[in-house]
Amino acid sequence: MSTRTHAPAVGAAIVREQRLLRRDRLLNSPGLLIGACVFTLIVLSALLIPAINQVDPNAMEVSQRLQPPSAQHIFGTDEFGRDLFTRVLYGARSSLTVGCAVAVFSCVLGTVIGIYASYFKLLDHILMRICDGLIAIPGILLAIALMAALGTTNWNVILALTIVYTPSVARVVRSSALVTKNQTYVEAAKVQGASSGRILWKLILPSVISPLTVQASFIFAQAILSEASLSFLGAGIPAPAASWGNILQASKQVLQKAPWTVLFPGAAVILCVLSLNLLGDGLRDYLDPHTAGRRKK
Repeated sequence: MSTRTHAPAVGAAIVREQRLLRRDRLLNSPGLLIGACVFTLIVLSALLIPAINQVDPNAMEVSQRLQPPSAQHIFGTDEFGRDLFTRVLYGARSSLTVGCAVAVFSCVLGTVIGIYASYFKLLDHILMRICDGLIAIPGILLAIALMAALGTTNWNVILALTIVYTPSVARVVRSSALVTKNQTYVEAAKVQGASSGRILWKLILPSVISPLTVQASFIFAQAILSEASLSFLGAGIPAPAASWGNILQASKQVLQKAPWTVLFPGAAVILCVLSLNLLGDGLRDYLDPHTAGRRKK
């Protein structure tokens, strides 16, 4: 009788202890908190810009060209008299959209490739050799070649960068899945006659979620940087659509006269990529049980 009475209390105490442990681990990771707060602020600014500022990002006013930062134009104006603050925020929408789409698509494709490659040896030899070949090519060169073949549109940028980053995700997933594949409970499921699909998606997939989440944050940051590089080289999002890369590309011609046209979009790229890297590092430390054990000790 007493055992039944105390069992729920003991279970509740264990749950509370686990919650406190997770909270302590979160509070002891300043990089994760700072990265999450800064990135959330950038995302909210990009999403709320149409409601906050009704200025058309492509509206030209030649009489106001190359105006320095002021109360009327917080970030100044560019060579066509366009408000730079508005264009930087709209550029954030373009860059975040590309980065998010590339992270999602590359993680989905990489997960499928990595899991099947870890379980079937024939597929492992075929898929991993293809991934090795793609990884051997510098990412920016492969992206430029794909954009030259596909054409400069937003969806082609997403497709090109997805092809670039999927192999690295596949290798991360495969390495984690290989460890899980040799676990006792997976072997027991095979002996009991569980299907390959059940083993892959019910037993192996949950074990790769943590490293995949961390990898997704890094892919997000790398995709934003790659999109800015492509747009800067003229192979990314085409003008006049606002993008951090094409804003920087246009600003290089007036750098000496108007350095603010490079300063603010460049700072936006750095801040966004840095926040995502801090977020990824924090997630890796938070989700890694070995790191958590060392902190607890």
